[in-house]
Amino acid sequence: MLAALERELAALNTDVGIVQTQYATWDEPLRLKSGVELAPVTLAYETYGTLNSQRDNAVLVMHALSGDAHAAGRHQPHDRKPGWWDTLIGPGRALDTTRYFVICVNVIGGCRGSTGPSSINPATDQPYGARFPVVTIPDMVAAQMRLLDRLGIETLQAAIGGSMGGMQVLELAINYPDRVRQAVLLATAAKHSAQQIAFNHIGRQAIMHDPLWRDGDYYGHQPPAAGLATARMVGHMTYLSEERLQWRFGRKLQSAEELSYAHQSEFAVESYLDYQGNSFVDRFDPNSYLYITKALDYFDASDGFASLVAAFEQAQARFLVASFSSDWLYPPQNSEDIVAALRVAGRDVDYVAMNSPLGHDAFLLDHERLTPLISEFLDTTEESGTPS
Repeated sequence: MLAALERELAALNTDVGIVQTQYATWDEPLRLKSGVELAPVTLAYETYGTLNSQRDNAVLVMHALSGDAHAAGRHQPHDRKPGWWDTLIGPGRALDTTRYFVICVNVIGGCRGSTGPSSINPATDQPYGARFPVVTIPDMVAAQMRLLDRLGIETLQAAIGGSMGGMQVLELAINYPDRVRQAVLLATAAKHSAQQIAFNHIGRQAIMHDPLWRDGDYYGHQPPAAGLATARMVGHMTYLSEERLQWRFGRKLQSAEELSYAHQSEFAVESYLDYQGNSFVDRFDPNSYLYITKALDYFDASDGFASLVAAFEQAQARFLVASFSSDWLYPPQNSEDIVAALRVAGRDVDYVAMNSPLGHDAFLLDHERLTPLISEFLDTTEESGTPS
């Protein structure tokens, strides 16, 4: 037992170690894009590394749909897994915490410490449920700008995100151009296609058709676990490539040697999806899933501008955009559309199309190739003295 603990502690020495989630609360209303004023507002966040005396070495990590503020390190030495992007954050890693002050914030509308549908509505002393106001990607970013103000950070060295995180980076770079010098977009899009909206709709319908959803008022009752698990299974399928699924599962039977037409999970891939759905239920709120997927579908980086090119004309950051060949949720064409608009707008952009069998999840998993790519980009931008 002692030897195992020593090994765990030794492993911690190679990353950011034990971390603690912090909370910032404002009584002042946050005016949402819908016009509704939300108050009070709490943001859960974590930081790694040290903010320098000039307060100009901060990197904001913006998470995807099912992510949270816990991007790196462990909360306890015995935690089975570190933060969701631990392979990229820490000493000597892509986001080197000996150089950068890394921040990750749980978005509003979420359920991992920031204000969302499961939070208490001060007007009723009950959870908001489906009465929580509509939130958008711009609202999520506006809330994070409040946190930067509180931390005394005027301009970020960089903002980085994949999937929904990439959309937040786009919103930041376009509508807060003086607040970020480098923008890293991984496996993302400037807006959703009909297919992307359709997959989210299926997930939302699974939740809302679960009789335990109770029009969003299930708090204090059994939650719509079956609906959320189904939504997660549908969503998770879009994160994986056919090649990865075939390599890992094929047509392998999990618990039988021949087909029995039993109404239960028999194939290995079925058992895998069951596990993904059931484990998601333990850590995510069904109403938050509804709100965040709607925020994804509503997002359009060109909103308020004549075109995406016109939107990018406002940006001042230098951009790195990366796509992954087997990503069919946000296929390379989505990234190429962003890059084309950036170039027409005269922005400084590097584009890397990675050949990967990992599907959409590659932005979370392919750290061996992402580390040198991101490190070199950050180094080059710093050396070039890109203006803020």
